[in-house]
Amino acid sequence: MPQASDMTLIEDTAQLFHEEPALAALYGFTPDEVQNDADLLAAVLAGLVPDAQARHRIRDLVGEAFAADAGSVAFALEDLVATAERDLSTDAARVLLFAPGYQGLLSYRASHALLMSGRDTAAAAIKAMLGRQLSVDIAPEAQIGRRVWLDHGLGVVIGRTAVIEDDVSIWHGVTLGSNFVSMGDRRHPLIGKGAVLGGHSVILGGIDIGENAVVAAGAIVTKSIPAGKTVYGPKATIRDRKPGSFSGFT
Repeated sequence: MPQASDMTLIEDTAQLFHEEPALAALYGFTPDEVQNDADLLAAVLAGLVPDAQARHRIRDLVGEAFAADAGSVAFALEDLVATAERDLSTDAARVLLFAPGYQGLLSYRASHALLMSGRDTAAAAIKAMLGRQLSVDIAPEAQIGRRVWLDHGLGVVIGRTAVIEDDVSIWHGVTLGSNFVSMGDRRHPLIGKGAVLGGHSVILGGIDIGENAVVAAGAIVTKSIPAGKTVYGPKATIRDRKPGSFSGFT
């Protein structure tokens, strides 16, 4: 039976399934089948895949990974709460079922958990299959902190050695890539706590984006950015913030 701490999310999801009976066929499960939040997360991820046999196997793989790594589940639930809080038009159950950005991040949590358990091939397979469904490419090897928000998620690319600290917000189309020049131990960016990356921004190389920095939509960033600064433009330029300008969520 589900534990008391799991009931709110499961019950809220069940309410949506009750309101729209087609969800059971679309996702391939019903909430009364799940035992806890980890099982629910695995079922929703598996439900993104159309093929029934693959869906069943993905649910098993992700369920096993989450059962062995309670930290990944805790991070995924914190991501869920953060997404619902920053996207004021929704709630946690709707985020879980309908938000492709959150689902893309959840697929990373699953593939990363598999990688940490020594199942690197299974991690790569989950990344590839769910990435095709969600149009994201997040390496299982990347290090992603707590309470991260991927808004929309479509087109997000995060490389193997990227580091994303807590409370970061990322819009669609963002690339955290390599410049093929700095090819050391960390060839992808580090994104500091509370930073905001606007849509289609491109951040290349082993550079640091400081805490609470804002990278405006479309910016191309190839040099480190100090904490608390905003960068913008195809050639990103540092400027001091003006009173009343956007300064992030933290």
